[in-house]
Amino acid sequence: MPKRILTVDDSSTMRQMVGLTLKTAGFEVLEAADGVEALEKLRQSPTVDLVLTDLNMPRMDGLELTRQIRAMASGRAVPIILLTTESSPEMKLRGKSAGATGWIVKPFQPNQLLEVIGKVAR
Repeated sequence: MPKRILTVDDSSTMRQMVGLTLKTAGFEVLEAADGVEALEKLRQSPTVDLVLTDLNMPRMDGLELTRQIRAMASGRAVPIILLTTESSPEMKLRGKSAGATGWIVKPFQPNQLLEVIGKVAR
């Protein structure tokens, strides 16, 4: 059974790029355009192996999404990777404090993304 990954990004182009990379590698992909939609999907289908989220999004950003997932019983142990253009140590620290497992800076190389996912997805 393929691992299921929820990708969250307000850019449809980025969701398509990430989704194609993951599907080609054999993952099942769920998509959401922002944190609010991601939480709705997690409430409907709470079994995901990893969440890959952008940081800067409308309605609910990646940090708040991370905090909300960590507050859910089903989300306490799910790896959460922030995939963002933000690269400052301060932002990375805020991500870690919110409960993020890892951080990848855009633009990314597909093999880099898959390598990080391979390290953290169960």
